[in-house]
Amino acid sequence: MAKIPEAQARLFHNIFVCKKCKTKIRAEPRRILSGKVKCRKCGSKEFRALRKK
Repeated sequence: MAKIPEAQARLFHNIFVCKKCKTKIRAEPRRILSGKVKCRKCGSKEFRALRKK
């Protein structure tokens, strides 16, 4: 099955997951690395990239 670039971008581009409560958030990687983004649910500033299966 072919991968559609538009769908891949929509599902994985700029999406990060909170390490504490597993909530997904869309933000720029530069802001995540600088610690300017916090989780809406728990307030944590620790994120990881969304895993591509």
